[in-house]
Amino acid sequence: MQKSGSRPSKRVEHARPRRFPLTAAICLAFASPAFAQDAATQAPAPQTPAQREAVVLDTVTVTSQKRTENLQKVPISIEVLGEQKLDELNVTDFEDYVKYLPSVSYQSFGPGFAQIYMRGVASGGDGNHSGSLPSVGVYLDEQPVTTIQGPLDIHIYDVARVESLSGPQGTLYGASAQAGALRIITNKPDPGQFSAGYDLEVNAVDHGGIGHIEEGFVNIPLTDNSAIRLVGWNQHDAGYIDNKPGDRQFPQRVASDGGTPDDDSDDVAPSWGGVLTNRDCTSTDLLVCTGRAEDDYNEVDTTGARLAAKIDFAETWSITPVIMGQTAKAKGNFAFDEQVGDLALNHFYKEESDDKWWQGALTVEGKIGNFDLTYNYAHLKRNVDVDSDYNDYGFWYDTLASYNAYDDNDNLINPSQYIQGEDRYKKDTHELRIASPNENRLRFVGGLYWEDHKHDIQQRYKIDGFGDQYTITGWPDTIWLTKQEREDQGEAVFGELSFDFIPNVLTGTIGGRHFRSENSLKGFFGFSAGWAPGSSYGEQVCIDQFGDDPANWPSFNGAPCEVFDKTVKESGNLGKANLTWQITPDKMVYATWSEGYRPGGINRRGTLPPYLSDYLTNYEMGWKTSWADHRLVFNGSVFHQEWEDFQFSILGANGLTEIKNANQASIDGLEMDLNWAATYNLTLGGGVAFYDAKLTENYCGFTDDAGNPVTDCDAPEAPDGTRLPVTPEFKGNLIARYNFNVGEYDAFVQGAFVYVGERESDLRILERGILGDLPSYNVTDLSAGFSRNNWAVSLYLNNVFDERAEIYRFTNCAETVCGASGVVPEYPNGQVYTITNQPRTFGVRFSQKF
Repeated sequence: MQKSGSRPSKRVEHARPRRFPLTAAICLAFASPAFAQDAATQAPAPQTPAQREAVVLDTVTVTSQKRTENLQKVPISIEVLGEQKLDELNVTDFEDYVKYLPSVSYQSFGPGFAQIYMRGVASGGDGNHSGSLPSVGVYLDEQPVTTIQGPLDIHIYDVARVESLSGPQGTLYGASAQAGALRIITNKPDPGQFSAGYDLEVNAVDHGGIGHIEEGFVNIPLTDNSAIRLVGWNQHDAGYIDNKPGDRQFPQRVASDGGTPDDDSDDVAPSWGGVLTNRDCTSTDLLVCTGRAEDDYNEVDTTGARLAAKIDFAETWSITPVIMGQTAKAKGNFAFDEQVGDLALNHFYKEESDDKWWQGALTVEGKIGNFDLTYNYAHLKRNVDVDSDYNDYGFWYDTLASYNAYDDNDNLINPSQYIQGEDRYKKDTHELRIASPNENRLRFVGGLYWEDHKHDIQQRYKIDGFGDQYTITGWPDTIWLTKQEREDQGEAVFGELSFDFIPNVLTGTIGGRHFRSENSLKGFFGFSAGWAPGSSYGEQVCIDQFGDDPANWPSFNGAPCEVFDKTVKESGNLGKANLTWQITPDKMVYATWSEGYRPGGINRRGTLPPYLSDYLTNYEMGWKTSWADHRLVFNGSVFHQEWEDFQFSILGANGLTEIKNANQASIDGLEMDLNWAATYNLTLGGGVAFYDAKLTENYCGFTDDAGNPVTDCDAPEAPDGTRLPVTPEFKGNLIARYNFNVGEYDAFVQGAFVYVGERESDLRILERGILGDLPSYNVTDLSAGFSRNNWAVSLYLNNVFDERAEIYRFTNCAETVCGASGVVPEYPNGQVYTITNQPRTFGVRFSQKF
């Protein structure tokens, strides 16, 4: 949709084949010469050779297939946001660019905690600290940057492009790309010339505060064949969620004998019966004050830097080391409770996250004869510290199930919980690949891959004043402790072979990947033996194994003991086949069969059986076409996908994630994108996606002894034909930009529109009814600006109509408990939270480059 100097920004998504049959899609692609010619005649003829050159779309280069290629020659479905388009759309983070990728859907708990889905391959559910591996991989250049809780939320600045690869990419990318992959490609050091630049921005959020951004880069040639590039950024995102002053009255129940913890003879259990408030006050026995009420309290401060070097040597060899790091400190919560008010909630305990990561990477490239050899290594370290309000759990379980807590003297106390979590990630990856010359009639790319991903998990659920006789040994005030180590290892050999049956016309490609994976999880989880005697997990297991004396328990990383140690090993093969017909130099069609998978693993609740791998098979036909002397590009694809034994995560007992193989599903879709340089001044572009994603067998909610999903049951939790959650049936966007001159200044105006259709909140029918549907929404962004020589000023107004886009709905414990309706007068519909987009925001940006 851009003219010369810009890159196509979007694509389209898919319509149900029953509504948009393959024949209609192909006819649309190749019956459009009349449309293209009409478009060409509507645009005024260029007046000069310079104008004639400027009114074409720029060639987009991608490296998605491990080679440098023209986007229009790559027979897979790819959406690309180039550097200029990222700047024009004011993209700074994940949520900014993902809304312009129709094939991508997501859920989020806030910055750095997104769960990404592509092409309707979405089960929804809970994504917790030891959940399934993601079905979509995110890459920073050549290195994967996805951890269990989600990918790094990388600040987007000095980025060459974002590539979105739809559909299984199993042969070249493996387990990290079952449904697709996102690649963030940074600008590399350039020994050719010195360059530098900076950007400054200030913005104001409706219903919130003031934010600002400072960014800069410098590229310094050191010699004729070496250079360094230094990039830095600092961003403050203003808060817009209010933690309103409020009180919470706990149930008042009195047992006939005063209610001791071990008493089970009373018809009515005792209860604390006090009031919890987030106001500032002086505490009494039945009034607990936390002083956490605050307006605009979900602020985020992000600071980071990237240092890259490039050294060319021996004429055909180069080495590029990169080190990059970022810290994001977020306060508050990014959800609101509509029963409290718009963009508001009542929470009582500390809510913060501190997400720190750094990655060191090394790329070596060169030639051996005519073959290109590439080696990539990366070491990623990510430390996440999170404080979470878990008061809802204590309140709702106290209300519905007489949940209680006691002090050292067995007096009833406030049972509210809060969580202190620490997640420590380490990830090492190696890839060695070789590629034959791209111009050969018979060519190949192949390689070896190895990765090791470690996750040290600590989740401490605390109650202030909790009795020592009930707390986890060595962990004061702790009612529940998860202290575990997870390790995911994988290795693979992969390759693709292409042959031109008719040079420059008909090409066939086959690919394969042989993989081996190993997933292990061990450690401690559960209550103390004093609180839950006879339990099948927690300290009772320590007693059963090592006796009553904690001094004899072999500690596990500070936890009382190791209660389980399990490992799952798998191996298998993935395949791909493609046939491409280059009808003319500007028009191509292709057909693809491809496979992707996601490894199985161990449940965080170690007493549960492991979950199995799930597989995705894709059947696709697509087209890539250029018209009117490359002023108009129209690409698209139709596909059918079969998802076998897909992994489904839910919040189970005690708020622990349980992963089970749910069932079988299918996804039919249509994706299209169009970019048009309508005139020398006007560019238009857009993308749409249509999806029909549904179960093809019943989801009964349990598996057999071998871990296989049971599909024959009297009351399935989701029957055959149930629509999959998270992904809308339709998503689309449209961007229009008009460039013009005002005297000696270059100026522009731009409008961007995004529409997302209605989505289901959960796969299960009962839970979906409690949470409610996610309604459709549309967001409009406007911007304008002017520039001269090497500086530019722009103004933008995002979310012009202040739309509340519902991204995710959830409860803080099991939906049937925290979402129970008709139990508490203050919460007639239960307590359901909604993650929304940022309210209307006005910003001013100044940039300069040298």
